[in-house]
Amino acid sequence: MLKVGLIVGSTRPNRFADTPVQWLVEGASARHDLQLAVLDLREYRLPFFNEPASPAYTGGVYTQPEAEAWRKRIGEFDAFIATVAEYNHGPTAVLKNAFDSAFLEWQRKPIAFVGYGGVGGARAIETLRGAVIELQMAPIRHEVNIAMEPYLGVVQNGRSLNDYGYLVQSREAMFDHLVWWGEALKAARQNAAAASFTPAPIHPARLTPTNRQAKTAATGAAYE
Repeated sequence: MLKVGLIVGSTRPNRFADTPVQWLVEGASARHDLQLAVLDLREYRLPFFNEPASPAYTGGVYTQPEAEAWRKRIGEFDAFIATVAEYNHGPTAVLKNAFDSAFLEWQRKPIAFVGYGGVGGARAIETLRGAVIELQMAPIRHEVNIAMEPYLGVVQNGRSLNDYGYLVQSREAMFDHLVWWGEALKAARQNAAAASFTPAPIHPARLTPTNRQAKTAATGAAYE
Protein backbone atom coordinates (compact mmCIF):
# COMPACT_ATOMS: atom_id res chain seq x y z
CA MET A 1 0.00 0.00 0.00
CA LEU A 2 1.32 3.41 -0.99
CA LYS A 3 2.02 5.84 1.87
CA VAL A 4 0.78 9.30 0.90
CA GLY A 5 1.33 12.51 2.86
CA LEU A 6 -1.44 15.11 2.58
CA ILE A 7 0.08 18.53 3.20
CA VAL A 8 -2.37 21.17 4.44
CA GLY A 9 -1.05 24.24 2.68
CA SER A 10 -2.67 26.99 4.76
CA THR A 11 -2.34 27.87 8.44
CA ARG A 12 -4.54 30.95 8.73
CA PRO A 13 -7.62 31.08 11.00
CA ASN A 14 -10.92 30.09 9.36
CA ARG A 15 -9.07 28.45 6.49
CA PHE A 16 -11.08 26.67 3.80
CA ALA A 17 -8.39 23.96 3.56
CA ASP A 18 -10.06 21.82 6.23
CA THR A 19 -12.98 21.17 3.87
CA PRO A 20 -10.98 19.57 1.02
CA VAL A 21 -8.73 17.80 3.54
CA GLN A 22 -11.71 16.05 5.13
CA TRP A 23 -13.09 15.27 1.67
CA LEU A 24 -9.78 13.77 0.53
CA VAL A 25 -9.45 11.68 3.68
CA GLU A 26 -12.99 10.43 3.11
CA GLY A 27 -12.22 9.48 -0.49
CA ALA A 28 -8.93 7.77 0.42
CA SER A 29 -10.59 5.70 3.13
CA ALA A 30 -12.65 3.91 0.48
CA ARG A 31 -9.52 2.77 -1.38
CA HIS A 32 -7.21 -0.16 -0.70
CA ASP A 33 -4.17 1.03 -2.68
CA LEU A 34 -3.10 4.01 -0.59
CA GLN A 35 -2.80 5.12 3.02
CA LEU A 36 -3.28 8.84 3.60
CA ALA A 37 -1.73 10.74 6.52
CA VAL A 38 -2.47 14.44 7.13
CA LEU A 39 0.55 16.73 7.51
CA ASP A 40 -0.90 19.96 8.93
CA LEU A 41 1.59 22.81 8.73
CA ARG A 42 -0.06 24.35 11.81
CA GLU A 43 1.46 21.51 13.82
CA TYR A 44 5.02 21.77 12.50
CA ARG A 45 5.75 25.47 13.12
CA LEU A 46 8.49 25.58 10.51
CA PRO A 47 10.71 28.68 10.65
CA PHE A 48 11.12 30.45 7.36
CA PHE A 49 14.15 29.19 5.49
CA ASN A 50 17.21 30.80 7.03
CA GLU A 51 19.95 28.22 6.61
CA PRO A 52 23.60 29.35 6.43
CA ALA A 53 24.08 27.08 3.40
CA SER A 54 21.89 25.37 0.86
CA PRO A 55 20.91 21.80 1.83
CA ALA A 56 22.45 20.81 -1.51
CA TYR A 57 25.84 21.45 0.15
CA THR A 58 25.05 19.93 3.56
CA GLY A 59 23.88 16.47 2.56
CA GLY A 60 20.29 17.61 3.06
CA VAL A 61 20.84 18.38 6.75
CA TYR A 62 19.26 21.50 8.31
CA THR A 63 20.41 23.48 11.32
CA GLN A 64 16.88 24.23 12.50
CA PRO A 65 15.48 21.33 14.60
CA GLU A 66 11.94 21.97 13.30
CA ALA A 67 13.15 21.54 9.71
CA GLU A 68 15.08 18.41 10.66
CA ALA A 69 11.94 16.88 12.17
CA TRP A 70 9.92 17.88 9.10
CA ARG A 71 12.34 16.41 6.57
CA LYS A 72 12.53 13.13 8.47
CA ARG A 73 8.73 12.96 8.50
CA ILE A 74 8.65 13.65 4.75
CA GLY A 75 11.08 10.79 4.22
CA GLU A 76 8.45 8.34 5.49
CA PHE A 77 6.18 8.82 2.47
CA ASP A 78 6.12 7.54 -1.11
CA ALA A 79 3.90 10.27 -2.59
CA PHE A 80 2.22 13.54 -1.66
CA ILE A 81 -0.89 15.66 -2.13
CA ALA A 82 -0.91 19.34 -1.22
CA THR A 83 -3.91 21.60 -0.74
CA VAL A 84 -3.20 24.91 -2.45
CA ALA A 85 -4.83 28.22 -1.59
CA GLU A 86 -4.19 30.98 -4.12
CA TYR A 87 -3.17 34.41 -2.87
CA ASN A 88 -2.27 37.08 -5.46
CA HIS A 89 -1.85 34.42 -8.17
CA GLY A 90 0.58 32.41 -6.04
CA PRO A 91 0.72 29.79 -3.28
CA THR A 92 0.88 30.52 0.43
CA ALA A 93 4.28 31.38 1.88
CA VAL A 94 4.02 28.59 4.47
CA LEU A 95 3.50 25.97 1.77
CA LYS A 96 6.45 27.11 -0.34
CA ASN A 97 8.54 27.21 2.83
CA ALA A 98 7.53 23.63 3.63
CA PHE A 99 8.98 22.52 0.30
CA ASP A 100 12.15 24.48 1.03
CA SER A 101 12.46 22.83 4.46
CA ALA A 102 13.34 19.39 3.10
CA PHE A 103 15.56 18.37 0.22
CA LEU A 104 16.61 14.77 -0.42
CA GLU A 105 13.39 13.41 1.04
CA TRP A 106 11.27 14.83 -1.81
CA GLN A 107 13.31 13.36 -4.62
CA ARG A 108 11.88 10.88 -7.12
CA LYS A 109 8.41 10.95 -5.59
CA PRO A 110 5.13 12.08 -7.21
CA ILE A 111 2.93 14.89 -5.98
CA ALA A 112 -0.62 15.98 -6.78
CA PHE A 113 -2.39 19.24 -6.01
CA VAL A 114 -5.87 20.22 -4.85
CA GLY A 115 -6.39 23.93 -5.38
CA TYR A 116 -9.14 26.36 -4.51
CA GLY A 117 -9.83 29.98 -5.29
CA GLY A 118 -10.76 32.16 -8.27
CA VAL A 119 -9.66 29.67 -10.92
CA GLY A 120 -9.43 26.68 -8.63
CA GLY A 121 -5.94 27.60 -7.51
CA ALA A 122 -4.59 26.82 -10.97
CA ARG A 123 -2.11 29.72 -11.07
CA ALA A 124 -0.70 28.90 -7.65
CA ILE A 125 -0.40 25.25 -8.64
CA GLU A 126 1.51 26.15 -11.80
CA THR A 127 3.97 28.13 -9.68
CA LEU A 128 4.50 25.12 -7.41
CA ARG A 129 5.01 22.75 -10.33
CA GLY A 130 8.25 24.51 -11.21
CA ALA A 131 9.41 24.44 -7.60
CA VAL A 132 8.78 20.72 -7.09
CA ILE A 133 10.43 19.81 -10.40
CA GLU A 134 13.54 21.56 -9.15
CA LEU A 135 13.29 19.33 -6.06
CA GLN A 136 13.34 16.33 -8.46
CA MET A 137 9.72 15.45 -7.75
CA ALA A 138 7.21 14.28 -10.35
CA PRO A 139 4.07 16.49 -10.36
CA ILE A 140 1.26 14.54 -11.98
CA ARG A 141 -1.02 16.12 -14.56
CA HIS A 142 -4.27 15.30 -12.78
CA GLU A 143 -5.35 17.82 -10.15
CA VAL A 144 -8.51 19.01 -8.44
CA ASN A 145 -9.56 22.63 -8.97
CA ILE A 146 -12.27 23.93 -6.63
CA ALA A 147 -13.33 27.14 -8.35
CA MET A 148 -15.56 29.90 -6.98
CA GLU A 149 -18.93 28.27 -7.69
CA PRO A 150 -18.37 25.16 -5.51
CA TYR A 151 -16.27 27.20 -3.08
CA LEU A 152 -19.15 29.59 -2.44
CA GLY A 153 -21.62 26.72 -2.48
CA VAL A 154 -19.78 25.17 0.46
CA VAL A 155 -19.06 28.40 2.35
CA GLN A 156 -22.36 30.21 1.85
CA ASN A 157 -24.95 27.55 1.03
CA GLY A 158 -23.94 24.58 3.15
CA ARG A 159 -23.24 22.32 0.20
CA SER A 160 -20.69 19.50 0.17
CA LEU A 161 -17.90 18.91 -2.31
CA ASN A 162 -19.58 15.57 -2.96
CA ASP A 163 -22.48 17.52 -4.47
CA TYR A 164 -20.23 18.34 -7.42
CA GLY A 165 -19.83 15.18 -9.46
CA TYR A 166 -17.01 16.52 -11.61
CA LEU A 167 -14.94 17.23 -8.47
CA VAL A 168 -15.47 13.68 -7.24
CA GLN A 169 -14.38 12.36 -10.64
CA SER A 170 -11.31 14.60 -10.54
CA ARG A 171 -10.42 13.36 -7.07
CA GLU A 172 -10.64 9.71 -8.11
CA ALA A 173 -8.61 10.29 -11.28
CA MET A 174 -5.98 12.09 -9.21
CA PHE A 175 -5.81 9.19 -6.75
CA ASP A 176 -5.54 6.66 -9.59
CA HIS A 177 -2.66 8.41 -11.31
CA LEU A 178 -0.88 9.26 -8.07
CA VAL A 179 -0.88 5.59 -7.10
CA TRP A 180 0.38 4.55 -10.54
CA TRP A 181 3.28 7.01 -10.42
CA GLY A 182 3.89 6.35 -6.75
CA GLU A 183 4.25 2.60 -7.20
CA ALA A 184 6.39 2.99 -10.32
CA LEU A 185 8.78 5.44 -8.68
CA LYS A 186 8.88 3.47 -5.43
CA ALA A 187 10.02 0.39 -7.36
CA ALA A 188 12.56 2.47 -9.27
CA ARG A 189 14.00 3.93 -6.06
CA GLN A 190 14.27 0.47 -4.54
CA ASN A 191 16.00 -0.89 -7.65
CA ALA A 192 18.43 2.02 -7.68
CA ALA A 193 19.21 1.53 -4.01
CA ALA A 194 19.83 -2.19 -4.53
CA ALA A 195 22.06 -1.55 -7.55
CA SER A 196 24.17 0.98 -5.68
CA PHE A 197 24.80 -1.33 -2.72
CA THR A 198 28.23 -2.99 -2.93
CA PRO A 199 29.35 -5.11 0.03
CA ALA A 200 32.78 -4.15 1.33
CA PRO A 201 35.41 -6.74 0.34
CA ILE A 202 36.89 -8.88 3.08
CA HIS A 203 40.68 -8.94 3.14
CA PRO A 204 42.03 -12.53 2.97
CA ALA A 205 44.08 -12.05 6.11
CA ARG A 206 40.94 -11.24 8.07
CA LEU A 207 38.98 -14.30 6.99
CA THR A 208 37.89 -16.62 9.76
CA PRO A 209 37.26 -20.28 8.96
CA THR A 210 33.52 -19.58 8.84
CA ASN A 211 33.50 -16.61 6.49
CA ARG A 212 36.39 -18.10 4.48
CA GLN A 213 34.09 -20.98 3.55
CA ALA A 214 31.24 -18.59 2.73
CA LYS A 215 33.50 -16.43 0.55
CA THR A 216 34.85 -19.43 -1.29
CA ALA A 217 31.33 -20.81 -1.88
CA ALA A 218 30.09 -17.46 -3.18
CA THR A 219 33.00 -16.71 -5.53
CA GLY A 220 34.51 -20.08 -6.30
CA ALA A 221 37.88 -18.68 -5.24
CA ALA A 222 40.13 -20.14 -2.57
CA TYR A 223 42.13 -17.90 -0.28
CA GLU A 224 45.03 -20.26 0.53
